[in-house]
Amino acid sequence: MAEDSNAGTMGRKIFFLHPPGLIQNQVMAELIQEEFEVYTARDEVKLRQLLKKYPGSIVFAGINEGIRESSWEEWIRSTLADNEITGLDIGIIASAADESLRQKYLGQFKIRCGFTVLKPDPAGMIKQFVDILNSVDARGRRKYLRAVTNNEPNTTLNLPIHGTFITGIIKDISVVGFSCSFADDPELTRNKLLGDIQFRLQSQLFRAEAIVFGSRMAGDEKIYVFLFTQHISPDVRTRIRKYIQSNLQNKMDDELKAVPKN
Repeated sequence: MAEDSNAGTMGRKIFFLHPPGLIQNQVMAELIQEEFEVYTARDEVKLRQLLKKYPGSIVFAGINEGIRESSWEEWIRSTLADNEITGLDIGIIASAADESLRQKYLGQFKIRCGFTVLKPDPAGMIKQFVDILNSVDARGRRKYLRAVTNNEPNTTLNLPIHGTFITGIIKDISVVGFSCSFADDPELTRNKLLGDIQFRLQSQLFRAEAIVFGSRMAGDEKIYVFLFTQHISPDVRTRIRKYIQSNLQNKMDDELKAVPKN
């Protein structure tokens, strides 16, 4: 992979291009829980343009979906040869074992992310993808995915203060913590523990406890930073990760829609 400091720091974007149903419905969901930054894409022409913006990306191509296999061959050849696309790694997803295709992609194109054949074994396939992604350092130095939610509707929390609840606007969130602001500053002190915080992340509703890590000023707005305590439940972590992936996917969909087709 070409050296790219941002990809190394923030992790690599992983695109499943024309993914089969098993991959989209089961494998990707588990990769999200493993903190990989995964996306679905269904327009190979626009994705190729977008890859220029994101050095160090990974693309898994479902060669039995979307376009003819011969067109896949041309897309992969031309995309790898594009000097404006740097640090790209590609993997192949095939619906059936085909040794000639496997030899072509792994040998002729020097595919680094494997030739994966679909099997009725989701757990085995998840492990296979995790191993592949770990081998190409897909997470980089980033440990947790984060969604920036500033100015998005229905991303709020209710904070219990002095026997009542005050509403805050969530600015960003990960499974380890979040930041938020309030219309009226509650003047929270560092390390203050707050239980029974009520969260709304679009359709996701849950409760958790957190401690105040600190605060900062963003212009005239005071932003509080919280860390979740160790009592956060696995179910809440799962919900947060699902929300983050949905948030990131929606933003990527908007980017793909905005790419002009040449």
